[in-house]
Amino acid sequence: MKLGFIRHGQTDWNAQDFLQGSTDIPLNDVGRRQALDAVTVLGRGGWDVIVSSPLSRARETAQIMAADLGIELGRSYDELIERDYGQAEGMTLEESEKHWPNRTGGGIEPLESVVARGRNAIGLIAAEFPGKNVAIVCHGTIIRYTLSSFAGYKLDQIRNGSVALMDDSDGSWKVRSVNDEPLVLPS
Repeated sequence: MKLGFIRHGQTDWNAQDFLQGSTDIPLNDVGRRQALDAVTVLGRGGWDVIVSSPLSRARETAQIMAADLGIELGRSYDELIERDYGQAEGMTLEESEKHWPNRTGGGIEPLESVVARGRNAIGLIAAEFPGKNVAIVCHGTIIRYTLSSFAGYKLDQIRNGSVALMDDSDGSWKVRSVNDEPLVLPS
């Protein structure tokens, strides 16, 4: 089984560096183009279904990609929703850091919770689509920290419209690429 994680396309809040978290902000035109660009990186062959977070920016990205790839648009999973930034949503990172250093407090969801949801989503998707290759459209923080938990170290920022791949070809989940590039282990 292969999983392809795609970060949703850009929103106006992404362009302005606002924390949007679980706030439902739609794609902008750049984001829609990024969804089509991600199809090229993902590749046209070998994908059985595409699923997503229920937030509109992820769902629309998945709809655009499913139509272009000619594959089934599967359901959305609440477990794939972005980290809840609580009172920091709508602020820049710099502003939020003044109020809640290291993104703790202010109702900000702990990273452990984000990773637990991400890992749970992978289990649910694997159970629903055994042996299938599934593209998953969701959000930067949940992709970054969930895949970091499998890679064993903290991965870099996840770009809008980028693709990360993992598989269980040897019996356990392994991260193979991040941000459209093969994964290079730190020295």
